[in-house]
Amino acid sequence: MELAYYSDYAVRLVNTEEPARGKDSLTSIEAVRDLFGVNQSAARRATDADVTRFRSVRARLRAVFEAADGGDETLAVDLLNSLLLEFPVSPQISGHDFRDDDGRPLWHMHLADHPSNATAGYAAIAAMGLAFHLTEYGVDRLGLCEASPCRNAYLDTSTNRSRRYCSDRCATRANVAAYRARKRLEADRSEKTGLAAESAQRTSPNGER
Repeated sequence: MELAYYSDYAVRLVNTEEPARGKDSLTSIEAVRDLFGVNQSAARRATDADVTRFRSVRARLRAVFEAADGGDETLAVDLLNSLLLEFPVSPQISGHDFRDDDGRPLWHMHLADHPSNATAGYAAIAAMGLAFHLTEYGVDRLGLCEASPCRNAYLDTSTNRSRRYCSDRCATRANVAAYRARKRLEADRSEKTGLAAESAQRTSPNGER
């Protein structure tokens, strides 16, 4: 498993909350376990106490994205470093997949956590994955969706660093809103121009009877 994969852990957790909409899907132990995806052995460690702990880690991860999105690289790195110190991991070589030709293990790097609880394990993997993405691709690759009021987190993997939205849906909604705003502005300008022309005609000598 590539280390970049783990950065998705951070995005998944951050996006369980939509502050501007007042929505929060992280309200039960089942929601916590769902975040682990296929890693069901780790998910089974979760207890009711992890709901509150996960929310605390979520707030800290969102702060990293907010700092990066706001252009404060130093703050983003400092916040992420504090998570890495609190939730450490150990790199290990894993070979649970096999090559097709000779049956030998397909060796790759794996992040092994040694958690005291499910939150610590998840936070360790999420922070390390996000740190790898940040150092490999740059702080400006961590963003928050510009389609108000969404503000979901995303990782920009585009070749030209052009991503601004968390999904195609948000991009479409933002484009439609921008198009409608331009049309309203054009209509207002046209109306004002028409009124000005009409007023000028009424006040001009040629407009007198």
